[in-house]
Amino acid sequence: MRLSLSVTLGLALLGPASLAQTTQTAPATPAKAPAASATTNRGVSALAVEVGAVVKGRLMSCPDSLKLSGNAVCLYVQTPAATLRPLVKGKLAARAGDWKTTGKASVLLVKDTPANFVMLSALNDKETLVVVDAAPTAKTAAPAKVAVPTGVVKGQPYVLGSDLIGVVKVTSLGGGKYRLSNADQGTLTVTVGARAAQTDAGAVELPLAPATDGRNLIFPLAGLRALGCTTTPNGGVLTVACGSDSVGLKPIVF
Repeated sequence: MRLSLSVTLGLALLGPASLAQTTQTAPATPAKAPAASATTNRGVSALAVEVGAVVKGRLMSCPDSLKLSGNAVCLYVQTPAATLRPLVKGKLAARAGDWKTTGKASVLLVKDTPANFVMLSALNDKETLVVVDAAPTAKTAAPAKVAVPTGVVKGQPYVLGSDLIGVVKVTSLGGGKYRLSNADQGTLTVTVGARAAQTDAGAVELPLAPATDGRNLIFPLAGLRALGCTTTPNGGVLTVACGSDSVGLKPIVF
């Protein structure tokens, strides 16, 4: 059994950018390998014990932004990923496939039944996040493929520019600038990484700076007030209203 290219890339691309804040408070002293937990299935728990014995990491909560399954086990390790790869591969021997590396993250398929995987996400040249989880199947959604951008504030709600279709037109002006416009509410011109913005009435300051993943504008939900839009809870979603137009959406919280 092999992980598809899309799954491998999806797993790999999710790593370093989304983990910086999570690991800043991780203790410096490694703990013992994790014991099997009721929150994981038997196969993932057993593999986590094996991997933990060689990486000697500290058990931590998996970052929500990785969109892992409820079976996942995450370890914070103060060892470079390049040093860990041969150790993990040697421990698992013939059960392991080959490391698939994209950017600063590597994924190793483990030929258990059902299959599991180990992911090493290099946080810097000395620290690594080690993830053990069940391999995605047709019934298990793969982790989200939208990369977590630099500059977002953890715990704050954001929306993609594409989420606003029907109420706000988002136009890229180049150079990290975007124009948000609504026929009733006017326009708002913003710059990625900057809180300063411009409306038809003059300069304003956004509560948080917009960001981008290279393709999408990732805009702070609270910033829509600068365009005169309102947000109202509506069951499991929010209704965003801009003038006479409205749309229901679910914000992204990193």
